[in-house]
Amino acid sequence: MLPNLYQRDFLKELDFSADELNYLIRLAGALKAAKRRRAEQPLLRGRNLALIFEKTSTRTRCAFEVAAYDQGAHVTYLDPASSQLGHKESVADTARVLARFYDAIAYRGASQRTVELLAECATVPVYNALTDEWHPTQMLADFMTMREHKPAGQIAYAFMGDGRFNMARSLLIMGAIMGADVRIVAPRALWPEPTLQQRAHAIAAHSGARVTITEDVAAGLRGVDFVHTDVWVSMGEDPRVWDERIALLLPYQVNAQAIALTGNPNVKFMHCLPAFHDDQTTIGQQIFARIGLKGLEVTDEVFQSPANLAFDQAENRLHTIKALLLATLAEPAELEVAFLRSE
Repeated sequence: MLPNLYQRDFLKELDFSADELNYLIRLAGALKAAKRRRAEQPLLRGRNLALIFEKTSTRTRCAFEVAAYDQGAHVTYLDPASSQLGHKESVADTARVLARFYDAIAYRGASQRTVELLAECATVPVYNALTDEWHPTQMLADFMTMREHKPAGQIAYAFMGDGRFNMARSLLIMGAIMGADVRIVAPRALWPEPTLQQRAHAIAAHSGARVTITEDVAAGLRGVDFVHTDVWVSMGEDPRVWDERIALLLPYQVNAQAIALTGNPNVKFMHCLPAFHDDQTTIGQQIFARIGLKGLEVTDEVFQSPANLAFDQAENRLHTIKALLLATLAEPAELEVAFLRSE
């Protein structure tokens, strides 16, 4: 029997079982294949989706919008300038209002508490499109991408960088739930908080995952299939922390030497994007002018290499978000007939 996620919120990975997450990834694969065959069946006609984005985005916004349009739904995009959320209207009141207009709400912003309060007060599904603590929709895309290159039970990956923020936290917990060999490779000062480490180890004890948190780059990278990283300063942080953060993290840059340390000729590089791999952005130019580095968390050599899966990840944001919309909004029996029985 397939998991029933109808009308469920999607706030963080910890709320879901491995079976439920695997179901979403499997559904995303069926949707990807259907889209490529131009055989997709729209099941969300007449549905309406609100996107509340306090933090801007390219991939996440486009993925939600195209996923909704492909399935016949309509989207309203609300940025900080076009919403009263938290300014003249409380989060709770906003949730109650939007639930009268929309069939689901996606939130992208700093506060995990905000998305949880939206879910508590809305009578429709609420999706976490990114907070400072968690990035669950990205995890669906990342695991889908890794499984396109490696069987589910054989995945080993390392995250290199700041272990305190959403990507490292989500990769740690998602890997523990899914039974992966997951490693967080970071300076000790930037490790995930102890309670989260304990939670990951407890989950791994039941799932069979291997969880490693280390500051030893060579040990952390040895034998992995995938090397993940993210920007060294998260959205919304004070730009003045750049110098300190770069000094801490430069030994954890994903460069040719780091890739060689894996000992795996088929190792792949992954990044949720955007990436500072050259000086072709405003921030990249500022960093180069200040400290002379063209690449930060990843060098351009690695980013431009065949090992880079970041653009596959970006595409898979569409398919996995579409799977989430369908799993939570489409009638379960209709969904099974349309996509899963035809696999």
